[in-house]
Amino acid sequence: MIKVGIIGATGYAGGELVRLLLGHKGVEIKWYGSKSHIDKKYSDVFQNMFRIVEDYCMDANFEKLAGEVDVIFTATPQGYLSGILTEKILDKVKIIDLSADYRFKDVKVYEQWYQIEHKTPQLINEAVYGLCEINREKIKNARLVANPGCYTTCSILTIYPLVKAGLIDKHSIIIDAKSGASGAGRGATLQNLYCEVNENMKAYGVATHRHTPEIEEQLGYAADGKVVLNFTPHLVPMNRGILTTAYANLQKDASYEDIKEVYDKYYKNEPFIRGLEKGIFPQTKWVQASNYVDMGFKIDPRTNRIIVIGVLDNIVKGAAGQAVQNMNIMFGIDEKTGLLQPPMYI
Repeated sequence: MIKVGIIGATGYAGGELVRLLLGHKGVEIKWYGSKSHIDKKYSDVFQNMFRIVEDYCMDANFEKLAGEVDVIFTATPQGYLSGILTEKILDKVKIIDLSADYRFKDVKVYEQWYQIEHKTPQLINEAVYGLCEINREKIKNARLVANPGCYTTCSILTIYPLVKAGLIDKHSIIIDAKSGASGAGRGATLQNLYCEVNENMKAYGVATHRHTPEIEEQLGYAADGKVVLNFTPHLVPMNRGILTTAYANLQKDASYEDIKEVYDKYYKNEPFIRGLEKGIFPQTKWVQASNYVDMGFKIDPRTNRIIVIGVLDNIVKGAAGQAVQNMNIMFGIDEKTGLLQPPMYI
């Protein structure tokens, strides 16, 4: 059994980690860490866990926890893990971090976009960007995995094959993304109040959203060169889900079959990526509460552009599900374990 500790277990991503790991046949959760609910019964925080989880929330004593478990998930705010992680801890335990602390190879980019001083830049080079479908081999031997964000996972996977194959102008990429309200976390803020979100839709972080450089960095590796793009996120009045629509100029004439062949090359054998049939475009409802990513595309010959649409559940494949998938890969077990729940339609 893989012994697991979760820091930040009472947030949305942390709660989803608990739900998924309780259904994982190879895992035992040893620690439910929550700074804001210390000594409170976990099922009193999440009543859906009544008579399922009897444990109490604990303070995050990282040194102690590292000696008791095989892997620690940190579903914590930016700057938390980078402020406490040490080489000594990594010698004892594997870490899967759901924050942005170790996603960037250039610490200056992180500090510029997040406005936080990185306390352990010496550990950045060791971290593996945990996008399973692209970095699977690197993840296998990692001690520290930087779990990608929800917007970035959907955006990168949606357009990655086209960038990798050189079929599009890498300077022409525009990504328009919509997310449910859970993407902002569980904290009580004015912008997340029911009356602010319901019957409303808005763009935010226009030309300044901090997931932009993360998308650019990862697509830059695929393009073997610098990528600069427009990324605009929107908040929509639903609980969960992300839909991204990516636009780009084609470098040359291409048929539907040509594009499909490229997507099949990279994703045909990926268990959680579902390429839809011609003329079918994904909806968030089709992947709700699952680890699946659905995508479809269309070529617009009038503008010589391609339009690719992708969807995922921001709390599962965009956070907790991907973290579990990373854990499975790191421990050499079937990466689908604990993640094959069909999507909920309603």
